[in-house]
Amino acid sequence: MKKKILVIDDELSIRMLLENFLNKTYTVITKNDGLEGLGWLEEGNIPDLIVADIQMPNLDGYEFVKNLRASGYFRHIPIIMLSGIESSNEKIKCLKLGADDYIVKPFNPEELAIRIELLISRKS
Repeated sequence: MKKKILVIDDELSIRMLLENFLNKTYTVITKNDGLEGLGWLEEGNIPDLIVADIQMPNLDGYEFVKNLRASGYFRHIPIIMLSGIESSNEKIKCLKLGADDYIVKPFNPEELAIRIELLISRKS
């Protein structure tokens, strides 16, 4: 059975890129923002990994990670943060909140795919 990846980004182009690139290997679910992502999780869905943007409306990436890591159910799900900001402080902030990885946009989808694979294989 294919592993499930939840992609949360308010940019349609990023969601489509990741869905097209990853759906050969994974089942990809996409959501617009952290609130939608959280709602999907709270319906009882548990993905194997989450890729989330930082800058999003309604519930940004920071708040999303905080919510996830505070939850008993979702705490263990690996999260890769996507950001348009190339800054060490941003990276540190995300990692301190509990993100497992941080990738700066624009990114190479192949690099992201390798990082996803590594995180998922470490978890299982």
